[in-house]
Amino acid sequence: MWTTLNDSLSQLGESPFWHPGERSLYWLDIPGRAVLRTRGDIDGSPTVERWSLPTEPGCMAPARRGGLVIALRDGVYRAPVWGGELKPLARVDHDIRTMRFNDGKCDALGRFWAGTINEAKDRANAALYCLDARGGRAPALVSMANQVTTANGLAFAPDDATAYWADTAAHRVRAWDWAAGANTLSRERVFQQFQDKPAGWTPASALRYEGRPDGATVDAEGNYWVAMFEGGQLLRFSPSGQRVGALATPVQCPTMPCFGGDDLKTLFVTSARRGRPADELEERPASGCVVRTRVDKPGLPVAFFED
Repeated sequence: MWTTLNDSLSQLGESPFWHPGERSLYWLDIPGRAVLRTRGDIDGSPTVERWSLPTEPGCMAPARRGGLVIALRDGVYRAPVWGGELKPLARVDHDIRTMRFNDGKCDALGRFWAGTINEAKDRANAALYCLDARGGRAPALVSMANQVTTANGLAFAPDDATAYWADTAAHRVRAWDWAAGANTLSRERVFQQFQDKPAGWTPASALRYEGRPDGATVDAEGNYWVAMFEGGQLLRFSPSGQRVGALATPVQCPTMPCFGGDDLKTLFVTSARRGRPADELEERPASGCVVRTRVDKPGLPVAFFED
């Protein structure tokens, strides 16, 4: 059974994570240019705080020394405290009129990964970057992969041996063998290839469409959970790529799942509202909100940024 988190409405919710020390859920509203978080008992009636940002935030992660690391349109920034000054860590060399950061998170070793999106969607020139600031080293963005239009679906296997990355526009999820210590990717392959959206498809039509891959996470058993935008569902795949589950959502456009709660068995899912048709919003009023449900198997704790 799904429930909706009160006061969680966003235009386009993304990048959720559960902060175990604060027992809070954090997420972003990308076009709303805001970070949101809960305060108080998540199982009671928590309040939601909102922090406005100067440009669109694509993704973020908690930092071990406190605060957040956030990828904005033009680069990656450090926020030492909630609502405080944003300190630039690294700029990216792309045209900020049509390019910005999108999906990302930290790996288990404390490096921050963030992919970009070509908002014009006229070519596959977006990329995946990694920022390493551990041990006080000078942070620098290093390109790890490329040739996508909309970077999404980033996740890492529990054994730090596999990395996943999706191109939403191509309906494709790729996987690599990942040597976490050396931070190298090899043996690129297509992990999942979904069917394109049929011409003339609408949610009310009889045409079958499973959606396209958006944000993702991995559970403690290594299964890959991916939000299927416009598909109204999350799909779950084993490390070998076998489909092992599907979970319908109360929103047509889920954007990213994460596991939280003290036992990491609460599944939180952000969603989109902006640009959706009026009849869809009337039928699915939770669109744009954070929805949650309980699951049998736990997820992995959020990885913190180390600097």
